[in-house]
Amino acid sequence: MMKKLTGTFRYTQWDPWLIISQIVSVQCILYVSLGLILALLGTLVGDTRSLDHIFEYHEIQVRDFGGRMVITAFVINALVGAVTLWYIVERTKQCMDFSCTWHFIHLLICWGYNGSFPTTFSWWALNVACATLMCVCAEFLCLRTELKAIPLSLGPKTDL
Repeated sequence: MMKKLTGTFRYTQWDPWLIISQIVSVQCILYVSLGLILALLGTLVGDTRSLDHIFEYHEIQVRDFGGRMVITAFVINALVGAVTLWYIVERTKQCMDFSCTWHFIHLLICWGYNGSFPTTFSWWALNVACATLMCVCAEFLCLRTELKAIPLSLGPKTDL
């Protein structure tokens, strides 16, 4: 059994329940936030809302305002995802893993929802861009937190 390293905040042993709970949490938060963003944008522009906006890959296109609204919602959700990873995952090294996991699970859900593999360039371009944006922003936030100076307060000024 591995021992806890001095100065770290997590055990070094592999904890599958922690990873599974983090994946489920990230999935739930990001789908709820995507739904809320789409509902808000849809209300503002008078568009009807449905699950098709989230899972139907033909909805993602730049030809009309509805498609651009869906693209905007996905980009905003990628930023929400970065903050979510910062709070839930808290590790710079794991941001890419969790970002790719969310998008891979989204691919599987879209595939099942549509009954066919997503083949449109716009769907793939949007998801690659959003995965990259989520990963880079989350890594930036986590890195800033990890690199904060650790205060070593020994009481009143002490000469070492």
